[in-house]
Amino acid sequence: MCKGLGALPQSCLERAKEIKTKLGTLLQKPDATIDFIIPYPDKPEKPVKTQKPSPEEALQWRDSLEKLLQNSYGLASFKSFLKSEFSEENIEFWIACEDYKKTKSPIKMAEKAKKIYEEFIRTEAPKEVNIDHFTKGVTMKNLVEPSPSSFDMAQKRIHALMEKDSLPRFIRSEFYQELIK
Repeated sequence: MCKGLGALPQSCLERAKEIKTKLGTLLQKPDATIDFIIPYPDKPEKPVKTQKPSPEEALQWRDSLEKLLQNSYGLASFKSFLKSEFSEENIEFWIACEDYKKTKSPIKMAEKAKKIYEEFIRTEAPKEVNIDHFTKGVTMKNLVEPSPSSFDMAQKRIHALMEKDSLPRFIRSEFYQELIK
């Protein structure tokens, strides 16, 4: 028997086959190659159909990254600002994680997990986010059996980084200064 692998007795061979199947799902290419053409996830670059916030509402963003991210205009503005600084990978990773957590289908979840891993987590990823070795290791272990919380630790680290580093730069930006006038 394999130790510590759940309440039901299961042979090591059965467990290994189960893990192999799950990993196989992660390694499969999605049917729709369109996913690789459109950046993940497809959010508007500019706050097109969102209402511009009042100066009072925008002022609240200085004290809370959460309030900024919950406001569609604020999120789009923040993303555009980071893109102008060539540092949009953190917000894109955060958005991808939020989308991932809403996924219900285990197959779709595995596909999205693989995509997020390939784009943001793996070493030399095209948009590799800056997370420590321990967090990367925990995240990779979580991906053996993807769940809505697989990226939680990495997402929290990136959120803290944006709060400490990116938000203050955004608050000092000309665009934000115009919003609060």
